[in-house]
Amino acid sequence: MQSLGILGGMSWESTLSYYRWLNEGVRERLGGLHSAPLILHSVDFAGIAALQKSGDWDQAGRLLAEAAQGLERAGAKALLLATNTMHKVAPLISSAVNIPLLHIGDGVGVALQSRGIKRVALLGTRFTLQQDFYRLRLVEQYGFEVLLPDAEAIIELDRIIYSELCLGVIRDVSRQYYLDCLAGLREAGAEAAVLGCTEISLLLDPGNSPLPLVDSTAEHVRMGLEWLLGNDRLNRQLKTNN
Repeated sequence: MQSLGILGGMSWESTLSYYRWLNEGVRERLGGLHSAPLILHSVDFAGIAALQKSGDWDQAGRLLAEAAQGLERAGAKALLLATNTMHKVAPLISSAVNIPLLHIGDGVGVALQSRGIKRVALLGTRFTLQQDFYRLRLVEQYGFEVLLPDAEAIIELDRIIYSELCLGVIRDVSRQYYLDCLAGLREAGAEAAVLGCTEISLLLDPGNSPLPLVDSTAEHVRMGLEWLLGNDRLNRQLKTNN
């Protein structure tokens, strides 16, 4: 296995899941004392979040591109950007390095296709839901119809992510808000829901959801495992998308 770089810290709560699940996945597949060869750069999320809020995506992208270059110099042969929202600057990061970036939207898209889903609800931060960088990847590259919460719900979903989940705070009232939002999206015709923020899986699980869930973190980790273990199909896809 070659080293896989993780660009994380956004938030570190969900980056923990990446590290744990990648190592557990390698151990399950290879057995014994095998673990994942990983190189981690965990950023200070406060600075990135401030740039998100101010709309300075170019500066945020430059900071992450520099971090990605550091991972490449350290020996990483591919990258996972361990956040949905910051995939807005994925093209800038990809252009700054000579190694593939495993795009979280592709992990989600392949998972939805494998389930035969056509109409999908998307949950995430207000940046992910109000801007088109994520939704259009699912629409244009995978052909899905993407349903979004209403404007009021988007603000509350975003508040829960940044004010609670990113700080490790799990509240039953917030869980119920997400579940009620999913129930409304099911009534609107959604066949499944994408947890399009790496923190949402800290709050929800398939057992309490009115819709089948596609966890972007889990599907991104699956991509990382396929790359680590030499999946030829994924490698061909990376050559096409990068």
